[in-house]
Amino acid sequence: MDYKLTLSIDNQIVERAKRYAKNRNISLSKLIERYLEFLTTDGASEYPEAGPLVKSISGVLEPDAAKDYKKTYKAHLKKKYSR
Repeated sequence: MDYKLTLSIDNQIVERAKRYAKNRNISLSKLIERYLEFLTTDGASEYPEAGPLVKSISGVLEPDAAKDYKKTYKAHLKKKYSR
């Protein structure tokens, strides 16, 4: 059963949200419903899934390099400035 809800939201945000929903062929109501569902689902994490930028750079560092970052950074500086 659907429930009618009245919200007060800044005009500019509503306009941007309408464009966002239209570009994705979804109603603004459905968009908000899905977002609220995501926020209130038992399985939802405190931290949302990584965005495309984070996904694109994940794995850039080699696993061993991440363990001893001070040693790795010193080696980087030595290589950089010893020309």
